[in-house]
Amino acid sequence: MRRINYVLSLAVLASFTFVSCSDNSDLEVEDLSVPSEVVAQIAALGFDVDNFVPTKFENGYLVEGDIYLTDQSIAEMGQPNRLAVVEQYSTNNLVNAGGGRVITMYAPVGGNNGYSAGMIAGLDLAIARYNAQNLTISFQRQTSSSGADIVMTRLSKRDERRGVLGSAGFPTSSGDPYGQIKMSGILESSYGLSTAGIATIIAHEMGHCVGFRHTDYFNRSISCGGSASNEGTAGVGANHIPGTPTGATASAKSWMLACTDGGDRPFNNDDQTALNYLY
Repeated sequence: MRRINYVLSLAVLASFTFVSCSDNSDLEVEDLSVPSEVVAQIAALGFDVDNFVPTKFENGYLVEGDIYLTDQSIAEMGQPNRLAVVEQYSTNNLVNAGGGRVITMYAPVGGNNGYSAGMIAGLDLAIARYNAQNLTISFQRQTSSSGADIVMTRLSKRDERRGVLGSAGFPTSSGDPYGQIKMSGILESSYGLSTAGIATIIAHEMGHCVGFRHTDYFNRSISCGGSASNEGTAGVGANHIPGTPTGATASAKSWMLACTDGGDRPFNNDDQTALNYLY
């Protein structure tokens, strides 16, 4: 299943879940459904639970394709508001950059739980794309997880087989980036993505970690297809970034669109405006 010229969600797709051709008998018996009362709480926050059904993930839930929530984070979130249709959005919490901040990242290399050279090349390209913008934040990959601001680790084989591509969260109230990215290790081997395509997906999750919402948060169907779906502020904010235009289009290929075709999406002009405004 290497043909990916249709839309891929950045995580679990309601319509296009990828499953490898290897034995998946464990997937058939494991219940990944979320209790109805939790689904109701997630829906009350403004997330779309109809087109993108929440599933159990790690110690919490995977929501809207690539957002990781726990019971604690759900409890801490306020009720959503619907905002006007505008192009770029940020969360209420942002990274405290001060006069300049280097955000360190770690990803394991090789072995059963590490990443291939191609995946690491994608991470390095994602880092290079941010650093080329000369922002007050920059990224640096280190070879040890000790002290790393963001640790990128592989999804379980179960989640990789059921089509999860990646997940991340949003900055903390103390001004730190979200500390973990869970990323599939088979973007190259099973989906045939190029280094640039892998970099686009990793850069997207990095964007969440430093406070970016989906560019088409107000209508995910712009990049994902299907019926119109508004994510709402989801308790974390969806603040318009000045200088970015109203509306959003799939053709503009923002790196923060909710869904991807697996191709290369370097920062477009509006993405750069948004990055420069925040950082």
